[in-house]
Amino acid sequence: MGRYVIRRLLQMIPVFFGATLLIFLMVNVMGDPVAGLCGERACDPATAAQLKQEFGLDKPVWQQYLTYMGNVFTGDFGTAFNGQKVTELMAAAFPVTIRLTIVAILFEIIIGITLGVVTGLRRGRPVDTSVLLLTLVVISVPTFVTGLLLQLLLGVEWGLIKPAVSTEATFSELIVPGLVLASVSLAYVTRLTRTSIAENRRADYVRTAIAKGLPRHRVITRHLLRNSLIPVVTFIGTDIGALMGGAIVTERIFNIHGVGYQLYQGILRQNTQTVVGFVTVLVLVFLVANLIVDLLYAVLDPRIRYA
Repeated sequence: MGRYVIRRLLQMIPVFFGATLLIFLMVNVMGDPVAGLCGERACDPATAAQLKQEFGLDKPVWQQYLTYMGNVFTGDFGTAFNGQKVTELMAAAFPVTIRLTIVAILFEIIIGITLGVVTGLRRGRPVDTSVLLLTLVVISVPTFVTGLLLQLLLGVEWGLIKPAVSTEATFSELIVPGLVLASVSLAYVTRLTRTSIAENRRADYVRTAIAKGLPRHRVITRHLLRNSLIPVVTFIGTDIGALMGGAIVTERIFNIHGVGYQLYQGILRQNTQTVVGFVTVLVLVFLVANLIVDLLYAVLDPRIRYA
């Protein structure tokens, strides 16, 4: 196990540098950030040159990248164009989005897996058909429609929640935004669990366990569910980074100042330091989540061994 973890960590190094280099190049072709600082009027050449020199934009792109990565390893993600440290923006945004992601993941695990198990065991029955139709509707409806509809009904019409989340963004305030954020992924988890349960239910080891007279709940939890959860865990693990980086729409609807909000503002204002800094951390989240998912395989299926 230890050798496998070390090998995976070494494999993450070129992936990290390749992903950050690609992001850095993509962000730098978005446009001229100095022009955005001056507003509608064009900057005079002297001011533009001074700003480029101040933010290191007068150097070649490859040199900017090397300087940036060197600073990253010292904990310095640069300074936004408003003079605020990117690390300060991260310290304010990431805790909010982490709480929002935790709520969304809990919805996926509790509701998605439960519905998937129920429909997988009752494949072809009315409850199975109803859940499949419901998940298809959820997948078909855009997230911003679901968010605005729930905000209108629960917040404005019925007054059950606040239409906008406060700056503290407590877990209780993030329940509805978390449900909106997790809605599409929850539907996929339900369908994926259903398919996996239905396939493994006909496997030889399940029939053998039943023939031995094991209780139904033990066959489902100890044998059927553990093997069926491997593709589901893979999806949820990779979905963690997608939820954190893809929360722009949800955070805009409920006025949540998290990672999605900061990325939106950074792209809108062509603030390259903010965008690259946040996305760099999200790349690390993706890599760590994938490593944890791979290690969980051995927990779910004892037959899997890492050398």
